Amino acid sequence: MEPTDILRFSLNDRINNAEVGPAHVPLALLGEFQRDVSDFLRGSNKEIDPAEVPVSIESGSLVIAASGLLAATGLWIDVAQLQHPAALGLIDPKRAAVLEHWQAAARKYPHRSYRVADKDGRWAVQVSADSDFRNQIEAIWVAVEKYVEGTVVDWGGANKANVHMRVQGGKVLTIAASQQLLADEELNRLYRPALLRVSAEENLKTGDLRNLNLLAFEADRPGWNETAFNKLVEKGTQAWADVPDDWLEDLRSGNG
Repeated sequence: MEPTDILRFSLNDRINNAEVGPAHVPLALLGEFQRDVSDFLRGSNKEIDPAEVPVSIESGSLVIAASGLLAATGLWIDVAQLQHPAALGLIDPKRAAVLEHWQAAARKYPHRSYRVADKDGRWAVQVSADSDFRNQIEAIWVAVEKYVEGTVVDWGGANKANVHMRVQGGKVLTIAASQQLLADEELNRLYRPALLRVSAEENLKTGDLRNLNLLAFEADRPGWNETAFNKLVEKGTQAWADVPDDWLEDLRSGNG
């Protein structure tokens, strides 16, 4: 199917026992819908300037019809991708955010639904409480074993043992552990840097971890020792102190 030059954005709802439409719509809802339509048209790459797009408000629900869109290739590609509900991760992120907002609103308000379609009713995208638009890429979690490094801020537990570790950036991870593993640990790890080997599930897109389980406390990594480094620099400087300044140039020229 070839795209046309018009997209109709429809909002259906029932508020105070009356159907939402041009003659009956809360001002806040109208403003929110206009912003959503504008964000969807613009996208992250600002392919379209909404200020330059002619629109009309139509009845039958609350409908904003945007025209002059034939050359907006990226927009039409994204609309085509949305024929598959699991494709949010494949479209422009700003447009995906609009769909996610509509999905959440439709599930919150029982009469709310949204629709995007061209002037012939093709390329239709329906968002309702029953639709299931999702980012399939973000939904992919894989089992991994990793090392996590940080400061142990709490550990133990009378029933469910775990370790709380603050990692870079200030985030605190909760890592499940067996009571036996904690009991067998000879070092006092509390409020000290530690390197832990864990099993977890990792999000392929974001790198987030969930369902962390402690496998082992690892030996501490050797850290930066500024004093030792300065001693090495001093030793090296002394070793080269008697070398003539022009020695390197002589070596390069073959005279050394």
